[in-house]
Amino acid sequence: MEKVVILAEKPSQAKAYAEAFTVQNKTKTHIQLKPDHTFPDGAVITWGVGHLVELKEPHDYKPEWKKWKLDQLPIVPDRYLEKVSKGKWDQFQAVKKLFQSADVIINAADVDREGSNIFYSILRLTGVKNKPVKRLWINSLERDEVRKGFQNLQANDKDLRMFEEAKARQISDWLVGINASRLFTLLLQKKGFGSYLSIGRVQSPTVYLIYQRHKEIESFVSEPFYQIEGQFQAEKGSYKGLAKIKEKDKAKVQALMDEYGLKENEPLSGVVENVDKKTKYIKSPKLHSLSTLQSVANRRWKYTPSHVLKTMQKLYEKKLVTYPRTDCNFITESEFSYLVKNLDGYQKTLNVSFTPVSLKPKKRYVDSSKVQEHYAIIPTKSVPTEKKLSGLSRDEQNIYNEVLATTLAMFHTDYIYEETTLYTHVKELPFKTTGKRDVSQGWKELFPKPAKAKEKEPLLPEVHQGEEVDAKLHIKESMTQPPKPYTEGQLINMMKTCGKLMDDEGDVEILKEVEGLGTEATRSSIIETIKAQNYIEVKKNNVYVTEKGKMLCEAIEGTLLSSPSLTAKWETYLKKIGSGEGSRQVFLKQTGQFIEKLIQETPEALQQVEVRSTGEKTSRGSSKEPIAKCPSCQTGEIMDRYKFYGCSNYKEGCKVTFPKKLAGKTLTRNMIKTLCEKKKTKVLKGFKGKKPFSTALKLDENYSIKFDFESKNKQTTS
Repeated sequence: MEKVVILAEKPSQAKAYAEAFTVQNKTKTHIQLKPDHTFPDGAVITWGVGHLVELKEPHDYKPEWKKWKLDQLPIVPDRYLEKVSKGKWDQFQAVKKLFQSADVIINAADVDREGSNIFYSILRLTGVKNKPVKRLWINSLERDEVRKGFQNLQANDKDLRMFEEAKARQISDWLVGINASRLFTLLLQKKGFGSYLSIGRVQSPTVYLIYQRHKEIESFVSEPFYQIEGQFQAEKGSYKGLAKIKEKDKAKVQALMDEYGLKENEPLSGVVENVDKKTKYIKSPKLHSLSTLQSVANRRWKYTPSHVLKTMQKLYEKKLVTYPRTDCNFITESEFSYLVKNLDGYQKTLNVSFTPVSLKPKKRYVDSSKVQEHYAIIPTKSVPTEKKLSGLSRDEQNIYNEVLATTLAMFHTDYIYEETTLYTHVKELPFKTTGKRDVSQGWKELFPKPAKAKEKEPLLPEVHQGEEVDAKLHIKESMTQPPKPYTEGQLINMMKTCGKLMDDEGDVEILKEVEGLGTEATRSSIIETIKAQNYIEVKKNNVYVTEKGKMLCEAIEGTLLSSPSLTAKWETYLKKIGSGEGSRQVFLKQTGQFIEKLIQETPEALQQVEVRSTGEKTSRGSSKEPIAKCPSCQTGEIMDRYKFYGCSNYKEGCKVTFPKKLAGKTLTRNMIKTLCEKKKTKVLKGFKGKKPFSTALKLDENYSIKFDFESKNKQTTS
């Protein structure tokens, strides 16, 4: 009898796997499956809870590494060790026990580099060795796809290489974060800097991209420029045109007017010399990767990238869309085949009806050679019932409809419009006018029209070559406009395409290949991280760098920490590790050398940096004084982080945070202090729900604040 143990990344994923089979029983830590064709002796599915295992913190190696001191740098352990994450001991012990009793272990975590890292980090910390390991590799959580995946498990050779690649990346990011954050913070504090800097290989150049745009906007000087505009009246309507001149010097524009004997605002006569009409065909957009979906959703509904990912994850777990964390815009013929079979069902779901222009795959969308680990985001084979659709939130419906419409669009006709160019001559001076007329909406009819659609350009009147028109000219003054701040959606694209900004051709190629800073799965969390660090702020969907962000950028300017080049150099070698041509040891040695160089060069470089105020108070009795000892790690302090309360050991991995507001009530420093020290407050007034209410607060086992309505303490405080 063979005992099979399956490790899912999280409980929701384990539940989706279990639904493809027959469940024998469930416990808090695992699900037992009944024997069937796939598992003749049954199987057990267990799970992580996010990361069950994490890298140890500096003070876990040496107590003296807890304090930030320049003479302690560099912090480079002899061996990199891991520990069970806070609050997850019981689940880890359950997984360990199951692994120990297993004959075969299946890695069913997410099918990417990080999924491999999560699985093998847990396996190695359990101490379980010499057991066969198989890999589940699927793109959908539908019953058929799950069963098919478990019947066609892969060997773990590639999985192990991906783990080595991921672990090398994880440890190197840890090394750079720990050492660079302490180095820059301590050196700047010597110069009077009253805050701290968190520095990372990906987050820091991302902030620098935003800072560069800030500098472009700040240094921009708006200047006037001049053109000659003509207002024309034809037999069947009026239109405008511009002469081919655009000058900062108004005198040059006036000279051209004089050359042709033209005067402003005088009645003149013109002739339509040329009418050029061209029909343009626009193909439907490519299928969505996560980043293109995040960009569209941010533009259309102002959703943040992280909200799009969370919403997509819910739709994935509801078996409505395929794997969300994909960077691919193509599918294979296999997926295309099931999409064709479900076309009628998808159209009914979207409440549209059209005859497909072709049922044959087109290379623009279907290309197996472009699909690696994951294909593009498309709807699954499961066409949702009306009941299932009505159970979706508004945001889930919007995102699902966007995926559905983009998929259906590849079967629709092109969007067709007619572009007309007129050339009107006034005393031989030509004026150009362009206009556009929709011929067929085609695939565009599948998408909702923007609520605040811009007014269409007025249609050009029907004119014919040789027609005489009345004309009136004037010199038009306009002002040059500064670049606009990035939106969050544009920032996702900027992170993805930042290689275009590099001078080094090698870096450009690598960044193009790895698609810039971060991955599809991590870019949104990077943006959330730099928001939490108070490096950027978002106002009306525009991203702005804060004073603290400017301080960071001025400090790292000129170093690899400000440039995507560091990512290019890392990814070049990480790919070698993933293909078996490189080693983790060599990579970590190179990272260590980079840190040594940073420690040597930074003190002199920072001499030129002028310390600025970040707006974060540091005087006694201020918000920068510790509130209480962290109830989780017991070594950090809970601090006021401007928009939330958080542990000072966040750089070392402690994730404890508390909100500033809960159910409409502001949580004071004293309330947080009481929660940290006593795990419970007295009854508090002023919470807002459908009606105002009072309750005590308590900390749960994961150090989250919960309402305690059962509290017997009737005393109230405000």
